[in-house]
Amino acid sequence: MDTLRRWIETLGGSHHGFLIKPWFKNVSRSLRKESKWFLRDWAEIKNDGSRAGTFVGSDQLKAVDGWNDLGNGKFQLAYLRDKAKREVDLAVIRDGIPWFLVEAKYGHAPIGDGLKYFQNASKAPFACQVVIDTEYVDADCFARPRGPMVIPAKTFFAQIS
Repeated sequence: MDTLRRWIETLGGSHHGFLIKPWFKNVSRSLRKESKWFLRDWAEIKNDGSRAGTFVGSDQLKAVDGWNDLGNGKFQLAYLRDKAKREVDLAVIRDGIPWFLVEAKYGHAPIGDGLKYFQNASKAPFACQVVIDTEYVDADCFARPRGPMVIPAKTFFAQIS
């Protein structure tokens, strides 16, 4: 917590945020580490990549909280990381089972090995690389389970909300 407190102080005071814990059930060689801190006010983040990840994380937290409040199941927002340093920004867990994985990017980038690896290891039916700086595409990202795919953020948010 000392590291977190110092980091908040470098931002100029107290900022509201939330923690996302690592998920590790049934994922081989997973690493149980400390939680990741996300600012609720993502607009204050200067770095495009960090702001994109925090923006998507904030949106997913609202979605998970809403689904839980509506009684649609027991949802949890987590992240994945293993000893080989593979990582996925966000994992939405539904009733104890990974439902979809999300890697957030500001601009186009190749789909990372972490997203591919963890989709296979966790058996999550969906894995998305959500890209902020792209235009909306009229596509159903959750029509059927498939391998990792790049999805414009506008398309993703329209289907998740």
